[in-house]
Amino acid sequence: MYSTITRNAEVTEIRPRGHINAANAAAFKTQLAETLGATTGTVVVDMEQVESLDSAGLMALVSGLSLAQSLNRKLILCSVSASIAIIFEITKLERVFEIYPHKPNWLAAIA
Repeated sequence: MYSTITRNAEVTEIRPRGHINAANAAAFKTQLAETLGATTGTVVVDMEQVESLDSAGLMALVSGLSLAQSLNRKLILCSVSASIAIIFEITKLERVFEIYPHKPNWLAAIA
């Protein structure tokens, strides 16, 4: 899994690629925590290039959301594919996460 990070004054965007699973979820969780600790604004996880997400990957995102809330930061997800969105629906986490189907949607929401 490879992530790129883009920062500006208000938004930090993380773009993971490939599979977020047991093999790399701990590294992703650490990256998310470091990013949340280093920013004062909104952190967006752009899931457009994520091919799959297992329970370990999902827990990394839940941990990131919990940390964001404790730091009084906002963590949102965007560009979640239909196959990954089902995971959020089955686990009822679509009620907990702020999820936008496309990048322009979250850009408008934080403007």
